[in-house]
Amino acid sequence: MAEPLPPTRSRIPGSGLAKGLAVTLRTMTKKTVTAQYPDAQPELPPRTRGVIGLFEENCTVCMLCARECPDWCIYIDSHKETVPPTAPGGRERSRNVLDRFAIDFSLCMYCGICIEVCPFDALFWSPEFEYAETDIHELTHERDKLREWMWTVPAPPALDPAAEEPKEIVAARKSADKLATEQAARAEAAQGRAEAPQGDPAQADSAQAGPAQAGAAQEPTEADSAQGDQAAPSGPPTAPPGQPEPPAAPPSGPQEGQS
Repeated sequence: MAEPLPPTRSRIPGSGLAKGLAVTLRTMTKKTVTAQYPDAQPELPPRTRGVIGLFEENCTVCMLCARECPDWCIYIDSHKETVPPTAPGGRERSRNVLDRFAIDFSLCMYCGICIEVCPFDALFWSPEFEYAETDIHELTHERDKLREWMWTVPAPPALDPAAEEPKEIVAARKSADKLATEQAARAEAAQGRAEAPQGDPAQADSAQAGPAQAGAAQEPTEADSAQGDQAAPSGPPTAPPGQPEPPAAPPSGPQEGQS
């Protein structure tokens, strides 16, 4: 069985009208402030959808923005180029090169779908809105004009201190740390080769000449010893002092008085 509804309070007739008139009266008593545009520029929030800026370096011509645009106001032209291999024995690769990127702001309804679907962060909102033209054809901004709007894009808001660091920043930091480590290792290796002990040329010549001079100094000594051996007497050796001398050997030739 359903519970009975609580009794409703009876409303005073004309209470809604009285509240509306009260708001009107409060507004009438306040001082009116009019912004003197264009002398006084309005303070717009940073996420204002004014115009779209193109960061051309990030564009890979994937065509996602043009396909997802509900107004079909994005025009992209490109061509393919062959990229030579980066390493010996590698194969050539092809890449898309952007020729034209234009947005027709006379058709754009500022939905922001193109910015949301861009996988490489090539499109950004800018709060600039002063680009009215007298000719509707001038509202088609080519890539040079879109790049100029890029410099008016405000910086992104700061992240929550407790939030995780974006994966893109982590990957970029790892690549930068790896590159810095490799460069430091190469610099240390080059410095070690430069500081390796290399002998003085004069010392090297003297070190090479030393053995030759030593050999030349030893040669006269050997020659002198050889000459001394030749100059020594061929007679019998003399006895040491304190011992009798041995008898002389008889002459081997014929003696006088013998027949």
